[in-house]
Amino acid sequence: MTDSSKTRRTSLRLPFGAQVLIGMAIGLALGFLGRELNTAPSGVAIGEVLHTAGQIFVQLLKALVPPLVFTAIVASIAALRGLENAAKLVLQTLLWFAVTALIAVTIGIVLGVIIEPGLHAAVDRAAAVRPSNTGSWLDFLKGLVPSNVFGIGASTTIVDGVAKTSISFNVLQIIVAAIAIGAAAVRSGESGEAFLTLNASALVVFRRLLRWVIALTPIGSAALIGDAVIRYGWNTLSTLGSFAGAIYLGLGLVLFVVYPLVLLANGLNPLRFFAHAWPAIQLGFVSRSSVGTLPVTEEVTERGLGVPRAYAAFAVPLGATTKMDGCAAIYPALSAIFVAQFFGVPLGLSDYALIAFVSVSGSAATAGLTGATVMLTLTLSTLGLPLEGAGLLLAIDPILDMGRTAVNVAGQALMPTIVAKRAGILDRAAFDAVDGRALVGEAATAGPA
Repeated sequence: MTDSSKTRRTSLRLPFGAQVLIGMAIGLALGFLGRELNTAPSGVAIGEVLHTAGQIFVQLLKALVPPLVFTAIVASIAALRGLENAAKLVLQTLLWFAVTALIAVTIGIVLGVIIEPGLHAAVDRAAAVRPSNTGSWLDFLKGLVPSNVFGIGASTTIVDGVAKTSISFNVLQIIVAAIAIGAAAVRSGESGEAFLTLNASALVVFRRLLRWVIALTPIGSAALIGDAVIRYGWNTLSTLGSFAGAIYLGLGLVLFVVYPLVLLANGLNPLRFFAHAWPAIQLGFVSRSSVGTLPVTEEVTERGLGVPRAYAAFAVPLGATTKMDGCAAIYPALSAIFVAQFFGVPLGLSDYALIAFVSVSGSAATAGLTGATVMLTLTLSTLGLPLEGAGLLLAIDPILDMGRTAVNVAGQALMPTIVAKRAGILDRAAFDAVDGRALVGEAATAGPA
């Protein structure tokens, strides 16, 4: 194939972001069509196809998470030897995680006090039931210790008399195990080099698999957003409209005000950040999974935002388990205030300070779990508020979780970018690029990295 034909083919290809937006538009149209047809055979068929396709796409992403995180962390531990001030990078990462989480939880508290969503809820108090999953500090501490090298777990449930076994993984445990193994390999000297070489080769293979899966993002996004419209709709928002509005207002302030101000304060263009990070942010919105979006987040952080791979491979997976400004800052703060107002429990300054402390220090308690229920119940139990209050919010949780996850993912890409910029290791040419290989869709179809 000649260079001119390659150029012509590239120019005719839609940008990856445009492909995803078109996919989401198609998904919305199919979702509204399926909802309009309701229980008709064609409507049921549309719903089943969208749900199945969306679940397959998320499963493909999640299947790559354990090997990608493990090999990437081990490789980053080895590569950190070549980076100056590696320990300082880690400390700055944790500091920025905490600072932005504190800003986010402060926004949540202020909105809760001003809007008073618990006093404007049209929900029956009978809906207040304890959720099946609750969080505790003891569970969090025990969860740090890997049950096996890969942090993989299995559980069996009985459904209609049939035993079903499901496999799950805890990303935080995988990170802990990978850091320990990577450090041991480095300290083993020449004897550990063969293992590190094998790990590096495995990482290349898994990254190639990742690009193949990422190329399916437009289809996956269409299926996920269409399935969300059919399954949840927006009718359930009416009873808790004030609370939902406060949540999305807080999320919007963090995503479109706080994050851009942080970027500007560090001499970075917010438009360029969102241009590169948007594929991961919108995938987080439709998939509702920071862990499922993790491979894409890491890809855009490295290839689009210009964060060195040695640092990004450590910071982004850590952020996917501990950097959750949506799920672990704004949401539990507003929810705790909602529950207190709904049940008539007064809160003082010390209670608000406790909400902030739990949100900043307890984000990792949500690692490996779906949704923000664990973090919410952890906050409620710490404040002594009724855990049944969490049951009031479960009806609209999927709709809120879409926005929460988008903010989580944005923060997980932003913090490594800020730290890399302040450390002088950010590739400004990549960050400032208007085109090129910034979009993961283009990287997915490109040659070997």
